[in-house]
Amino acid sequence: MSSSAKPSNPTRGRFGWKATLLVCALIFLAGAGALVLVFFTEPEVGRMEAARETAMLVDVTEVQKGEYRPVIRAMGTVVAEHDVSLQPRVGGEILSRSDDFTPGGFVKKGQVIVEIDPTDYRNSLTRRKSDLDRAVSNLQLEMGRQNVAEQDYRAMGRELSGQHRDLVLRRPQLMAAKADVDDAKAAVGQAELELGRTRVKAPFDARVLSRDADVGSRVSAGEVLGRLVGTKTFWVETTVSQSALPWISFPENNNDKGAVVRIRNRSAWPQGVTRTGRLYRLVGTLAEDTRFARVLVAVDDPLARKADDPETPPLLLQSFVEAEIQGRPIPDVIRLKRDYIRKNNTVWVMKDGKLEIRDVKIVFSDAEHAYVRTGLNDGEKVVTSSLATVAGGAPLRLKDSDDNGNPADGG
Repeated sequence: MSSSAKPSNPTRGRFGWKATLLVCALIFLAGAGALVLVFFTEPEVGRMEAARETAMLVDVTEVQKGEYRPVIRAMGTVVAEHDVSLQPRVGGEILSRSDDFTPGGFVKKGQVIVEIDPTDYRNSLTRRKSDLDRAVSNLQLEMGRQNVAEQDYRAMGRELSGQHRDLVLRRPQLMAAKADVDDAKAAVGQAELELGRTRVKAPFDARVLSRDADVGSRVSAGEVLGRLVGTKTFWVETTVSQSALPWISFPENNNDKGAVVRIRNRSAWPQGVTRTGRLYRLVGTLAEDTRFARVLVAVDDPLARKADDPETPPLLLQSFVEAEIQGRPIPDVIRLKRDYIRKNNTVWVMKDGKLEIRDVKIVFSDAEHAYVRTGLNDGEKVVTSSLATVAGGAPLRLKDSDDNGNPADGG
């Protein structure tokens, strides 16, 4: 059985092709219309966003010109103003000592610390007094002989020359007798001194750091008994840069007071606790290792024995402390934090919404601030933020302003 083919429909194929073409045309027109719409509307929006991204967000601080005191920071070591090795001026056996004469103890000025056996020195004084009595007696006898010699000379009725006359009148013998009396008096005085020196006394109010002799010890003159340090004042030996010296006020004499100094021991004292001292002396030599100027700071009552506040910390010898010296006032300057001083002594200034890079002249810099003489004006705004791109004329916008650059409403 043979099969017959179905005839094709030319009308249907012609209409399908046209429909496809129409759909493609519509899609093309829609895409073109969308493209035109984007082309004519997007650039304006794009320019606004670009402008916002170009204006960098910054923080600023408004500067004020005036008179400021710098603070010079330095590290130093606590030392004693008075530090002596206690030594007797006579020798002998120690009979007694003060209970305060022990490491860590406190002694008062004039307090007897050690008493050396005075027996030998009392006997020596007795002998010297006897010698004095003998010399006085000899002087009196010689004065009697001189009276007799003078009477004999007058009875002789002759006038002798000066030297012969003195010999006849026994004047050399009288002078020798008077000299013997003077020697004996001096010997008595020396014996009294040596007897008094058997009682070794504290030369000033002091703290005992060490004791090298005790009761029963036999000591010689000049042998070390112990070490004492004065409790009235300690010094902080510190060093400062030579450039800071013109801004530090030293006392001109003992009656003047130097600049105020704050002492801190960050490793031992609670946070915020300080002691107050006074600038005392510029030593006048440079430290060999740093070539900085050596400065002494005086701290009264360093062991806080007279402090009203029981929490006042004592200064311990050889401790390492920080000293903050109040400097002389610097007039007509602008004070800025050192972080705001940029490379090559420049400062970033926001003016009329743009960045200006200013060269400034710095008079002095301490640990936290720089003191600017020229390059900045009173009331100008210094940029405190860090910037990724630094170029003069770059637009800036404050972080606390609105999108139009106006300050934000704090309410």
